[in-house]
Amino acid sequence: MMSLPTLSPALDRDVVARLADIRLADVDRFGGKNASLGELLAHLTEAGVKVPAGIATSADAFRRHLAASGLDERIARILVDLDVDDTRALAEAGRRIRDLIETTPLAADLDAALRAAFADLEAEQAGPTSWAVRSSATAEDLPDASFAGQQETFLGITGIENVLDAVRKVFASLYNDRAIAYRVHHGFVHAEVAISAGIQRMVRSDLAASGVMFTVDTESGFDGAVFVTSAYGLGEGVVQGAVNPDEFYVGKAGLAAGRPAILKRGVGAKALKMVFTDDDRVGETTAFVEVDHAERTRLSLTDDEVHALARHALAIERHYGRPMDIEWAKDGLTGELFVVQARPETVVSRAGAGIEKHTVAVGRATALLTGRAIGQRAGSGSVAVLTDPSDMHAFRSGDVLVADMTDPDWEPIMKKASAIITNRGGRTCHAAIIARELGVPAVVGTGTATSDLAPGAEVTVSCAEGETGVVYAGLLPIEVTTTAVDSLPAVGTKLMMNVGNPELAFAQSRIPNQGVGLARMEFIINRQIGIHPRALLELTSQPAGVRAEIEQGIAAYASPREFFVQRLVEGIGTIATAFADHPVIIRLSDFKSNEYAHLLGGKAYEPDEENPMIGFRGASRYASESFAEAFALECEALRYLRDEMGLVNIRIMVPFVRRVAEIEAVLEIMASHGLRRGVNGLQIVMMCEIPSNALNADAFLDHVDGFSIGSNDLTQLTLGVDRDSALVASAFDERDPAVLRLVELAITACRARGKYVGICGQGPSDHPDFADWLVSLGIESMSLNPDTVVETWRRLASSAAA
Repeated sequence: MMSLPTLSPALDRDVVARLADIRLADVDRFGGKNASLGELLAHLTEAGVKVPAGIATSADAFRRHLAASGLDERIARILVDLDVDDTRALAEAGRRIRDLIETTPLAADLDAALRAAFADLEAEQAGPTSWAVRSSATAEDLPDASFAGQQETFLGITGIENVLDAVRKVFASLYNDRAIAYRVHHGFVHAEVAISAGIQRMVRSDLAASGVMFTVDTESGFDGAVFVTSAYGLGEGVVQGAVNPDEFYVGKAGLAAGRPAILKRGVGAKALKMVFTDDDRVGETTAFVEVDHAERTRLSLTDDEVHALARHALAIERHYGRPMDIEWAKDGLTGELFVVQARPETVVSRAGAGIEKHTVAVGRATALLTGRAIGQRAGSGSVAVLTDPSDMHAFRSGDVLVADMTDPDWEPIMKKASAIITNRGGRTCHAAIIARELGVPAVVGTGTATSDLAPGAEVTVSCAEGETGVVYAGLLPIEVTTTAVDSLPAVGTKLMMNVGNPELAFAQSRIPNQGVGLARMEFIINRQIGIHPRALLELTSQPAGVRAEIEQGIAAYASPREFFVQRLVEGIGTIATAFADHPVIIRLSDFKSNEYAHLLGGKAYEPDEENPMIGFRGASRYASESFAEAFALECEALRYLRDEMGLVNIRIMVPFVRRVAEIEAVLEIMASHGLRRGVNGLQIVMMCEIPSNALNADAFLDHVDGFSIGSNDLTQLTLGVDRDSALVASAFDERDPAVLRLVELAITACRARGKYVGICGQGPSDHPDFADWLVSLGIESMSLNPDTVVETWRRLASSAAA
């Protein structure tokens, strides 16, 4: 571990202090950022959290500097009548103040103290060193105000004269246009906010990677995972939003238990990286360069590094006792991981208890662009393409702001926008943080928004469909509903949810629930893999075009097999973590042959069936020789999730079992792959969706832990109705006496045997009388679509009360 510099004992804390001597209580003296760095150095070094050592100027020294030079009065006169909503006047006022501060020499005591402290700091270094000079305002990085990116940071600074120049520029950045406007909009008095300059040894992430971590999901507020972003080069590329980074989620419970805990690995474009130049002038020391195409397709961190960073994040969160926003950097010379900033997260951690849902009536609307969704909201308006903050005066309230990237310089008009769309940026950049704080939906990292969207065109921006944000043509209807979920009455059954999209799992876990009654594995395969398992296993025999497309898609993983298994692990693991306190029932893949054929490479492996709905699917597929290796991949993923990651709330459901011999065969195969019923608490249930399942219930129940009634297929097969045909749709009704008789047989058999019985069809949501009837029979659970849970819950409670 690096030793901390030993500075002159005569160092005057009223002017300059060691970061290691600063504490969180010193925020009014050294600003939020430097106070937090000192806190980390003092209390988290023993936990393995490394923070580059350094020094910081005091806020009092800044105030004395302004007063001694008369700058404070001149600044006050410039700001006294300023209308910050007049963007031209704001820009002129900010420019004048910054010029004054940058051209005024530092006060003599501050200049002398900085020179002495810096000389001692440099003397402690093993060789030539460059420095980061960072801003730390007394009103930033607080629990109720982020001030994200409002002031400047200068990287790769060498020599005392350049350091002093950078300090003056940091002081001047307290009056950046965005900072002036932000203080006014948030009720801060300019003269009461001061700034400290921190000087830290540079972490050579220009030779490695860097990024941002949150100890809470930035979109949903889910607090059971750490969110990590990473890209090559210096961290300002990620923070500024110039780079679309890699993204990782890490489950906190698994991490704390020392288990593998990565829930997601998302490969970002990473087209650019920020590196050092040969120019040592302040403001000219860094530049963006293109990243080699082969590197872009790979992840910028190893699994071990992701886990290490997430452990640091957990340690920091435990110390602060609240969700945190953390910047980190990897030193390319030593391989060490450093924390370079830590601030309280200020948006989702302050969200109310109610669930606000934005629904866009998409219909047949044309999707123009996609990118990363920020904010789980939607907005619409006329496109305003702006290329520079100097154009802000032309922006009209209610327009959709379209720009290459929106750093915090754009804040004065971001609050006026109905939505924001950018070419570049990730979910943890400063602009994304501010968009969330302002409640403005944003789609970032689209790549081509400024060229593809015509000025004045009407568009709807939807961030309400998961992690992917969509820009639609036209002004589409947007419905906003708010549901209070603080307390719901008890009902006579457990209400679970159908969850198929891992990207929505964290948000959906906030809805009152008692677990997941149906998570469809095929939805995860289709969304997160998109390749037929046999095409992956037989990659070398694929046609050249298909092989090239597959190889591009799996480049971040060690092998085709690893890609399928780990992507499945990530999707299922995300759902299981989101609902960690309750059972999560994962249904084995139930693609029909025509659906499997639509996966990349699938046509070569699937039969052309006349009626795939009752063809090669479910248990008969798993037990077949032709699908054996593919089924082994599903089993490998499930075994890893339960045995290695410790997600033992996962239960497994076998679909479409025609005969008892089929379930016997499938269970034997699963056991051979390490999934033996009863071992490590594993429960295996069966879909009851074929009449034979209910009519011969006891024989099936001899082999499984219960039934989940699939009312859709059960109705279809009982009444001989194709549920996909509009011609006979009127004949489809779960309440038909024949269907009810089979449902009753299934429930009665399970209850008599003390086995689980639930239902995962749409019937209970659509038909209140059907739901009441199921409760009267003693059904253990109903698994509903998320948008119907609260309404059905209240309706059942009302029926019970009556």
